[in-house]
This record gives sequence, C-alpha cells and structure tokens, in this order.
Amino acid sequence: MKAIRGVLLTCDSAVKQILLTINEREGNSFIIEDLDDHHLVIKADEEYRVRKELEAELEKNTYSLEG
Repeated sequence: MKAIRGVLLTCDSAVKQILLTINEREGNSFIIEDLDDHHLVIKADEEYRVRKELEAELEKNTYSLEG
C-alpha cells in the first residue's frame, strides 16, 4: 500500500463537474477520491495547478456587461 498526501476540496456540484472534466481531459489524474456531491480529495502537490486551471475555466464562463 502506498500513502499519498491529499487535500480535501469542498465545492458545489457545478465546480465539481468542472474538476472531473479537467481530470479526465489530462493524462495526469489529480483526483485521489471522489467522496460525495461536494467533496473531492486531490493530490496535495497538484493543488496549486488545479486551482489555477479551475480559475481559468471559471473565467471562460464569466460574462461581463461592459457598455
């Protein structure tokens, strides 16, 4: 058995779906365990990269009302 350091992420179900999509899209899986609708355990050394990718993905879905 091998121990892996993990970080518990709490998020809403929409953000979790984005994270699952990012995880599937990459060859390097960062999700250790999918706990329930609002919790994931990810590799601790991938946390910064995952947060940056999630931020970029959320930015794509943000609309601004510039007039």
